[in-house]
Amino acid sequence: MEMEVSILVTRNLLKDEIDKVNDRYLEILYRIIKAFENPQDAGRFNITDSLATSSWEKFIKETYGCLSDDPIERSEQGQYEIREAIR
Repeated sequence: MEMEVSILVTRNLLKDEIDKVNDRYLEILYRIIKAFENPQDAGRFNITDSLATSSWEKFIKETYGCLSDDPIERSEQGQYEIREAIR
């Protein structure tokens, strides 16, 4: 017969464990915690969306300012022929 060992989970124990979580998972962990505050909204949590968002944010942080040495500039519009009006 296997005996379960029960641990009294306290807020301090949870806080200590949260401190060990990798920063890239903090947004996901935050959403999980928020889902417990409002259980009727728990179905809207989607881990895939969170990972996609964090990947996008990582991409932006890595590429932001990469064209600062060679900025994109808009040239003059130029002259275009005048066409007859559509009726």
